[in-house]
Amino acid sequence: MIRVVLFLISVAIVAAGFVWFADRPGDVAITWMGYRVETSLMVAALAVAALILVVMFVWAILRGIIRSPEQVSLFFRHRRAMKGYLAISRGLIAIGAGDLRVARKSADEAARLSPGEPLALLLAAQSAQMAGDRGTAEQAFRAMSTRADTKLLGLRGLYIEAQRRNDPAVARRVAQEAARVQPSLTWAGQALLDGHCAAADWAGALLALDQMKGGLDKADYRRKRAVLLTARALALDEIDRDTSRANALEAVKLAPDLVPAAALTGRRLAEAGEARKAGKILTAAWKLNPHPDIADAYANLRFGDTARARLTRMQTLAEKLPGQLEGALAVALAALEAHEFGVARAALAPHLSAPTRRVATLMAQIEAAEHGNEGRVREWMGRAMRAAGDPVWTADGVVSDRWLPVSPNGRLDGFAWKLPLAELGASQPVIEFAEAPAAPIAPAPPEPAARPELAPELPVRKVAKAAAAAKAKPVEAVIPLVHAPDDPGLDSGLSPGLDRDPVPESSSPPAKGAWQRLLWLFR
Repeated sequence: MIRVVLFLISVAIVAAGFVWFADRPGDVAITWMGYRVETSLMVAALAVAALILVVMFVWAILRGIIRSPEQVSLFFRHRRAMKGYLAISRGLIAIGAGDLRVARKSADEAARLSPGEPLALLLAAQSAQMAGDRGTAEQAFRAMSTRADTKLLGLRGLYIEAQRRNDPAVARRVAQEAARVQPSLTWAGQALLDGHCAAADWAGALLALDQMKGGLDKADYRRKRAVLLTARALALDEIDRDTSRANALEAVKLAPDLVPAAALTGRRLAEAGEARKAGKILTAAWKLNPHPDIADAYANLRFGDTARARLTRMQTLAEKLPGQLEGALAVALAALEAHEFGVARAALAPHLSAPTRRVATLMAQIEAAEHGNEGRVREWMGRAMRAAGDPVWTADGVVSDRWLPVSPNGRLDGFAWKLPLAELGASQPVIEFAEAPAAPIAPAPPEPAARPELAPELPVRKVAKAAAAAKAKPVEAVIPLVHAPDDPGLDSGLSPGLDRDPVPESSSPPAKGAWQRLLWLFR
């Protein structure tokens, strides 16, 4: 609406101008080289306007002629760039589809048409990786690393190639360069962090973690920093107790459920005479993650305490989480040390229907210490051999007798307190007998295999039959093919016809004739 109003106002102004000139006629006379031209003012004005239009038209023609070489060159450059863009598009799509032939052909065409294009360099590197030509891929990535716009992409490619040929020194140098260019780059910071962790350089790992803080979730950053502080505290435990205690305290503040940090902090604060503060930290950690190390540190809060005092302390801790297995084991162990066998049996009684290995072993110790009944001891030890396992520090399928900050595969905070191979979900029924009343001179019960009346009901036979049926059933072979994140693989498995691409335009030189050369320019 505003534009319409402005247009009408403009027309009105022009019309008013013409009316004003028409109401005020005048004459214009021009004398030049003996000629005299007389005309009205309106005609003179129209003649001047027409002359200006003619001059502008002639100038446009002349300018077009002068600039025609540049325009023709620009047209051909644009046409060549469009061909290169189409070649890059075809190549990247072929890489995603796993079509090596089209990818290499498109990469060669893109390199010829757009030699300096960043995507052309990326296509060349990706197609070389797909073909297994690591040398060409590394050359392309190195060329990208020399340009400002593709430097980080080139460094990322060089890092991956260094990892593939198992060259950690080069990979670390490349990651350091990438982190210097952009400190918040996640992969570079993670590479430096992994390198420092592998070398047990916890101070350097903390610096690397601080540099990548912006790219991490807040909870993830706090957890990783707590793990690194705990690792540093454990490394300095025998060298500098004060620094070790300070690092452990900071780790507990960041992750109160981190067992090694809480246990180490409790022990060191107890040594420093701060038993009350140590007790609060250990109690909070126990509520979040009950663990034998926390129970042991809590039992020894005050040096010189009697066994009965430690038992009382363990009972207080176990009451924080009633019915928890770790609490029952801690109370039973403290009661065994204090020779309170009834208390030990009462603590373990709720867990005797399906005892774990630690429960059965502890019951054997109680039987040996209280009655010296070798039959009952052998019975409990036999049950311990057949009982379910207990949680241990496990990472990457490896069991450790103590917590480690880095897993065997180099994963920070990889060790977890859990049953070995629990992620497989494979559990078998355990054959147990009902708990019989204790007798001072009772003979050891026969083994399950010696009781024929129980043989038809043994779950082991059912498991054996199921295993035999599984062996007899043919299993389809599955061969997983794992590729690098930036390498889609060699074979795509596409149906016939989908891996064909339109024939690219010929790159042969033009014919020698003038007309043939002219026609070739417009192809």
